[in-house]
Amino acid sequence: MLTPEIIIISLTKKGEELAQKLCLLLENARHEHKPKPFSAIVQQFFITGHPLIFITATGIAVRSLAPVIKSKLSDPPVLVLDEQGMFVIPLLSGHQGGANEWAREVSELINAQLVVTTAGAWQQPIYVLGMGCDKGCPEFYLKVLIDQHISAKQLQSVVAITSIDLKQNEPALLALSQRLNLPFICYSATRLNTVVNKLSYKSEIVYREVGCYGVAEAAALIYAQQVTQQEAELVLIKQKNQRATCALARSYPTKT
Repeated sequence: MLTPEIIIISLTKKGEELAQKLCLLLENARHEHKPKPFSAIVQQFFITGHPLIFITATGIAVRSLAPVIKSKLSDPPVLVLDEQGMFVIPLLSGHQGGANEWAREVSELINAQLVVTTAGAWQQPIYVLGMGCDKGCPEFYLKVLIDQHISAKQLQSVVAITSIDLKQNEPALLALSQRLNLPFICYSATRLNTVVNKLSYKSEIVYREVGCYGVAEAAALIYAQQVTQQEAELVLIKQKNQRATCALARSYPTKT
């Protein structure tokens, strides 16, 4: 699966200069200067899943995207920068879409001040990887999902791999946990159903097969909440390929 191209939008000469600099620093980025009609074009980028960087006033970004914003679970991340490159603000999809972490990376690239307003943003999060797979699935399919959808930085903070108890002896999942040196935690279908209201999608097909409405998302959410004794959230909703699924949950420990 190809990662959507980053679109950098500018409206002023100084903004254009900063955008060109960012294009050199970021992989897979494209610059759009004064696109017309402005709102229609940026909305189309947003709808089709492109991460966006606005080098504009925050109000311009908000007013342009407001009609097409749907859910923090599915909307692409959006950043706003001032034309001087002094501040980086994660505007949309801060946690689930990864905008907070992306904003931190961008701020480090251009030596800017990160401005984060979401709860828990200054605490160190823990991540939990939820996975499911077909019986006999080669570990390769699990690895591909992780490489495609989870950053190296996120993976470093993963504290466990989780799944349903039906998969507790699945060779590929056991091999993955050993390779990554992470515990492999499994839950019953009944336990997985306790977080059904937090799932991005309730699958009737999965329910008929294993007795719960989701495996990867639910298992990751439950263990993340167990570790911190705090609410957990989905950073990555369920992703799948021909043989496997994965999701990533995050939780912030209580400040001490």
